[in-house]
Formats: sequence, C-alpha cells, structure tokens
Amino acid sequence: MASKVAASSEWTDETGIRQPGGEVHAWHPGTNQTVCGLALSRTRLRRFPHVPFDFRASDVLTAADQIGHICPRCVAATTRRGERRWTRTSPRP
Repeated sequence: MASKVAASSEWTDETGIRQPGGEVHAWHPGTNQTVCGLALSRTRLRRFPHVPFDFRASDVLTAADQIGHICPRCVAATTRRGERRWTRTSPRP
C-alpha cells in the first residue's frame, strides 16, 4: 500500500492545489493514524491523499521549503529494507 502525506499545516501552490507544510508524516488512507502511530484526530494533522510520501533519510530541507520537519520514524518505516543509502565507489584492496 502506498503511503500518503499527513501534515500539520498546508499551503496552496500556484496552480491552486493544496500542498503539505510544517511537520510531515506518512499515512495510509483508510486509517486514522500515521505510520509512526500518531492519531490524526488528536494531533490535528491534515490528510493529503493526493500527495505520495516519497521522502528519504538523505533529503535535506532548506529555508525556502514549506515543509519544516520530516518524521524520521515515518521515513524509516516506509524505506524498504536492504536499500542502501550510499555505495562505495572506490573500495580498498
């Protein structure tokens, strides 16, 4: 099942589509909690079923981004096992 985004705030892009902002979590449609276990109703997270959660641990946020924080527990839960973040290009003999 593909994870979607739940976020603490939202903003509208130039085409008029809602986009997530603030603190971002992974969420499976049809459930009332994030992948890391936060209840959507208690934390007042907004659901974005049209935005896939495709963040990686290596993603870097800048001051220009509307997203302020990506939940590391959600990233770990949605990353496939065995997927390497880096590869050695020049191994030692």
